[in-house]
Amino acid sequence: GYGLIRISSTLNPHPPNLMFPIIILALWGILMTSSICLRQTDLKALIAYSSVSHMGLVAAAIIVQTPWGLTGAMTLMVAHGLTSSALFALANTNYERTHTRTLLLVRGLQLAFPLMSTWWLLTNLTNMAMPPTINLLGELFIISTLFNWSTPTIIITGMGTLITATYSLYMFLMTQRGSISTQFQLLPPTHTREHLNLTLHLLPLGLLIMKPALISGLFT
Repeated sequence: GYGLIRISSTLNPHPPNLMFPIIILALWGILMTSSICLRQTDLKALIAYSSVSHMGLVAAAIIVQTPWGLTGAMTLMVAHGLTSSALFALANTNYERTHTRTLLLVRGLQLAFPLMSTWWLLTNLTNMAMPPTINLLGELFIISTLFNWSTPTIIITGMGTLITATYSLYMFLMTQRGSISTQFQLLPPTHTREHLNLTLHLLPLGLLIMKPALISGLFT
């Protein structure tokens, strides 16, 4: 994202014939990678494709080269950087105890780790840009920028947002709900360092919404 911001500013103002295909590819990438998330069976692969989907929004906003677009891109980069890292940390805590990343095999972990299930819920809600997170602020800036650039983009960004909410709920339900497998009846407990790690991811996301100018005031 930083590289795109530095390079795209040298091409300002963009020729329309250069801007249009790049933004279309970025928007198409949002739909494709979000759809791939819906059929993933590997937990870490699902989280990785989720990051690619969010970066499609960032790339499209940067190429448009408006203050709102750059502000939204910066905000979403910071927000998703914390959110995606928290999701990978959660996936690692699951893997250290179950030794598998297959979603069908790690169901029902809420019964074994109720506090960790709370972290899963909060992180997934953040990933789908639920208010009052800065993820929502960044996505609203970007969606407004793209809508102002071309009205039909609201269809693609709207579908991308809907699919994001779908696979985020799918990831939570597949890992936390249901009956736990008999081979996972005796699992080691979670540690304080793991909960501290997740607190240090999600606490900044909660605090930044109180003063979003710290990350979004660079271009406004």
